[in-house]
Amino acid sequence: MKILNVDQIRALDQYTIQHEPIAPINLMERAALAFVDWFADHFPNTTITKIFCGLGNNGGDGLAIARLLLEREYPIEVYVVRYAPRESDDFMHNHRRLKLVTENIHYVELSHDIPAIRHNEVVIDAIFGSGLSRPTEGIVKSTIETINRAPATVVSVDIASGLYTDQPNSSADTIIEPDYTITFQLPKLAFVLPKNGRYVGDWHIVDIQLHKRYIDLAPTPYFFTQPRDARLLLHKRERFSNKGSFGHALLLVGSYGKIGAAVLAARACLRSGVGLLSVQVPQCGYDVIQTAVPEAMCRADEDPKVLTGYSIVEGPEPADYSTVGIGPGIGKAPDTLKMLRDLLPTLKKPIVLDADALNLLSENRALLNKIPPHSILTPHPKEFERLTRKWENDYEKLTILRDFAKTYNVVVVLKGAYSAVATPDGDVHFNSTGNPGLSTGGTGDVLTGVLTALLAQGYDPVEAAVLGVFAHGLAGDKAAEQRGPIGMIASDVIDALRWE
Repeated sequence: MKILNVDQIRALDQYTIQHEPIAPINLMERAALAFVDWFADHFPNTTITKIFCGLGNNGGDGLAIARLLLEREYPIEVYVVRYAPRESDDFMHNHRRLKLVTENIHYVELSHDIPAIRHNEVVIDAIFGSGLSRPTEGIVKSTIETINRAPATVVSVDIASGLYTDQPNSSADTIIEPDYTITFQLPKLAFVLPKNGRYVGDWHIVDIQLHKRYIDLAPTPYFFTQPRDARLLLHKRERFSNKGSFGHALLLVGSYGKIGAAVLAARACLRSGVGLLSVQVPQCGYDVIQTAVPEAMCRADEDPKVLTGYSIVEGPEPADYSTVGIGPGIGKAPDTLKMLRDLLPTLKKPIVLDADALNLLSENRALLNKIPPHSILTPHPKEFERLTRKWENDYEKLTILRDFAKTYNVVVVLKGAYSAVATPDGDVHFNSTGNPGLSTGGTGDVLTGVLTALLAQGYDPVEAAVLGVFAHGLAGDKAAEQRGPIGMIASDVIDALRWE
């Protein structure tokens, strides 16, 4: 699913109006009906609902929503926030239609016009839409502050009033803090960025049948991965396949006190369909791997506590494996750095780099140019900052992310809510699965195992990253359903992995 910018959203509306064709007021009615259908599924018609409308088309949406809710016998109160002398044509049309069915329309011009809002009420925010590009002020600012202080549930229409769609807000801006945002047709870039979390809440997309041709042709670097997207990436397994059909992966993982990371990565790799798995760990981890992961072959490093890359067990050279996953639990010992420095130039196929492998790269930046093309790097934000530089806001972070992926010809999975997969072409795929329960030690090691397995099976690196991040987050969601997000541990995520 594409994420479009403000100008494209506006052009999409116009394209739909011209090519469906449909009158603008009827398109607004369609959007209002889609919102009301969602609203009616979540709130009974005994809910006292206060609707705050601006004077533009978002306010027009609010007025149409009010009329449609009245038809469903909701007790509503409408408040028009008068921040300017003129209204849009579609606002005026819906205002006339609403006045035919109710006189319960109030006008907010001064602070004392703002109503009290109680805990058992729902507020619908339809003051400003996606076209806003300047800070809220005056009576709008006072109204938003009142709504934010209120104990009621708040639902924003399309986007929270005061939130910019695809540029950073100032920390001083006054923005609605909704419990829900119901957006039309496509997600907004603002929804998937960490600093905006409090201004988005739980967001949902409703289909208002905007023209598919425009969406298909619209250029954008930003995408949102949904279940149908992930299913299309999943390879079908042939009946006459065998373990050799699905690759032989090598994991270079673990150090003294961190062999658990090796176990988690290995178990996740096996649960993600790799045909064969070898795990190289320091000697102190040999018995652990042989016992905890009997399906894997264990290569004992010559060092008792850290990885050096030299195995006391004969086997293929790392370059002979389908792929290599490096990093979970390896530490930053000098011998481990030497292993990484010696190993990277010998590898020609994409690999997975995580955790301390990334920290070693950030401390030895010349190694970045040695990474095999299209390899997958999986930093969390602090690790990525160490690899690059600090950023002023989330939009600058996206620019840095895209530039890094293009400069080093790699795929970068920037982990977090809506994990962002940046490609060497400069695209970014935001993930739709996952929950706060994944914020626990070891889940990154699990992801490394998942991605390593997919690369070993022959997945294109971008597809492996997009699919792997989606499946990892989905397993986290299933684990949270069973355990709750607070008590979840990384092993629960492995147990919940499903590939179907």
